[in-house]
Amino acid sequence: MHEYTSSARVWGLSCPGFPEEVSRARRWTRDILRGSPLAEDAELIVSELSANAILHTASGQTSGSFHLALAVSPQVIALSVTDEGGTDTAPKIEHQDQEAEHGRGLGMISAIAHRVVIHDSHGGHTVTAELFTAAGSAGGQPC
Repeated sequence: MHEYTSSARVWGLSCPGFPEEVSRARRWTRDILRGSPLAEDAELIVSELSANAILHTASGQTSGSFHLALAVSPQVIALSVTDEGGTDTAPKIEHQDQEAEHGRGLGMISAIAHRVVIHDSHGGHTVTAELFTAAGSAGGQPC
């Protein structure tokens, strides 16, 4: 394989910070991953991360936005949502009890995804969830 050739494909989408954009993010994810056995999990993850960006950061304020990246390779599907920050606290995975009304989203994502990574920067936060494909571990076809 040529050193600059990759079998990974990457897509990006920027959305204004309106609640109705969460359904757009889900639809975009579903369209890209059509036919993948991981599409429903990916759609749920993107929905939760997009909603968190709008509800808990400056992304949901007037003229705010959030950004999605979706990378697909034979080994992994990586879903990233970047918000505009504006809060004193960074996203963190919490395992709340079943009666909790808030704070369960990232815990749910960590139960679905094989790995969740949170990056903080001066301009916001990026949460990346990775779903490992069976093809990556068994040498099969990409999703």
